[in-house]
Amino acid sequence: MEKSAIYHRPESEYCYIYSPGHVHVRLRTKKGDVDKVNFIQGDPFNLHLKNWHLNESPMEHLASTDLHDYWLMDTDEYVKRMSYGFHIYGKDGSDVLYNDKGVFPYEEEHLNNSGPYFRLPYFHETDRFKAPDWVKKTIWYQIFPERFKNGNPENDPENTLEWDSKAELTTTDFYGGDLEGIIQKLDYLEELGINGIYMTPIFQAPSNHKYDTTDYYQIDSAFGDKELFKQFVDEVHRRGMRIMLDAVFNHIGAHSSQWNDVAEYQEDSKYRDWFHIREFPVPKATDIQAKGLEYNAHAEDLPYETYAYVPMMPKINTHHEEVQEYLLDIATYWIKEFDIDGWRLDVANEVDHSFWKKFNQRCLSVKPDFYILGEIWTSSRSWLNGDEFHGVMNYSLVGNITDFFVGKKSTPTELAYLLNEQLTLYRKQTQETMFNMLDSHDTARILTMTNGDKDLVKSTMAFMFLMHGSPCIYYGTEVGMAGGADPQCRRCMVWEEEKQDHDMLTFTKDLIQFRKDYQPLLSYGNLKWNLLLDEENVVGLKRELGDDLMLAYFNQGEKSFELAQADNQKTLLSHLSTTTSEKTMIEPNGFTILWEKQAK
Repeated sequence: MEKSAIYHRPESEYCYIYSPGHVHVRLRTKKGDVDKVNFIQGDPFNLHLKNWHLNESPMEHLASTDLHDYWLMDTDEYVKRMSYGFHIYGKDGSDVLYNDKGVFPYEEEHLNNSGPYFRLPYFHETDRFKAPDWVKKTIWYQIFPERFKNGNPENDPENTLEWDSKAELTTTDFYGGDLEGIIQKLDYLEELGINGIYMTPIFQAPSNHKYDTTDYYQIDSAFGDKELFKQFVDEVHRRGMRIMLDAVFNHIGAHSSQWNDVAEYQEDSKYRDWFHIREFPVPKATDIQAKGLEYNAHAEDLPYETYAYVPMMPKINTHHEEVQEYLLDIATYWIKEFDIDGWRLDVANEVDHSFWKKFNQRCLSVKPDFYILGEIWTSSRSWLNGDEFHGVMNYSLVGNITDFFVGKKSTPTELAYLLNEQLTLYRKQTQETMFNMLDSHDTARILTMTNGDKDLVKSTMAFMFLMHGSPCIYYGTEVGMAGGADPQCRRCMVWEEEKQDHDMLTFTKDLIQFRKDYQPLLSYGNLKWNLLLDEENVVGLKRELGDDLMLAYFNQGEKSFELAQADNQKTLLSHLSTTTSEKTMIEPNGFTILWEKQAK
């Protein structure tokens, strides 16, 4: 047995309170090295009275990656405290005890000593990771407001272009999209099945993307005003939808009053400590622009820190108490005054943890079911312990999906291993409120990634909708919009029906309804892999919750794949798939999702 591969960490994603009465305990071992694991548990204060070390319960094999096996125990203790250990049986015939002190022979002297056991001292409900339940039921729709719809030409910025009039976009184009345009299309979103809207920044800023905020308390005049925004939120809520705004607290625009004050008064500015300034003097926004250092510039020799070396976006010092209070007041202002439902936090991993903990407390004190989402592109365990974010934009998990379907970079077995690795990174309730999207304003559009292959887009979307987490559609994907990397992914929404892909629109509606119909199973059910054919490039998975069982098969091979059809199965959703009483034939880029009735 490879003892060095055995791993567990208390009060983490390896041991946590999932829900009242359910403590999840995980163990990692070397892949293929362990035959079974038994769980030992009891009240730490009555080991010798009850001899609970003699009672063992089998752990479930949860998942495998290319290197490790993961095991799970769903348990509880009515006294709300627990000591525990693991009895591990190796395939080589050996068995060991694993506890907080390490790996030991499975002998009475180690079993009968309460001190070395792992311990969960007390099951505090306040320590349990809680996320808003409504997020699990949400199908998000991301809107880039400047490009969704021009509902009021009277508020158009100077030099606004005719809608979708250029074949190639630049970073400085304006097309006049606004809040009025979004309000006019709420019926469209409702009919599509959307019940959550995420908008990129809408606050006062000179750019079209608004990530260079000048005033966090004002709606950008090109989008509307506060009165219109209040009307928008009310209309969204009346339809049973939620609204999430974009908060840019890592940096601020160089045109902001705070940066202008620093540029004007330099060392004597009352805002000098609001930023990370290496040396004075620092330039005004107009001086930066005069040098041609606009939003795409990459300047590494600046006397102040910025976001991604962009001179027009000086980095904010969130360690500073005045800065913290300023930003926290902004965060709660839009909740109190306008009843927004969530914040998406831009460049969240570049802001300190202490600030996000305060942010969490302030927001939830105003609205307990508020959703806090971080933009983090890599593994995010440090932010997902329950006191900062409820989820992150799940680029890591979805990236593995697009690598398989679109990039052809992995085999079915490798895909399963990679997704299992992602699922074991976090608590189960964290997975349930992650934010899953195939594309966004920061990536090429999925149709462009697939070189226009709409069948491949449908399969990739369907696979993502089967995952834990809350799925998001980037505006226009449902009508077949394409676009390369920024800024081409930010094209004007296509509203002319003759230019829309109505087949894709119908598919998207069906997919959204499917997700809603089976949401509990897809949110809470176990994910298992029941068919991984590397040579044929076929993936089969199942989602299971109690007696409910869903099976899904995806053919990414070059030949048709035949699947036996059982009498107790019915088709829920499919594409490029034909079913008879005896078999299902799945064509390349096709899939079928089945419901299987369990024998009583």
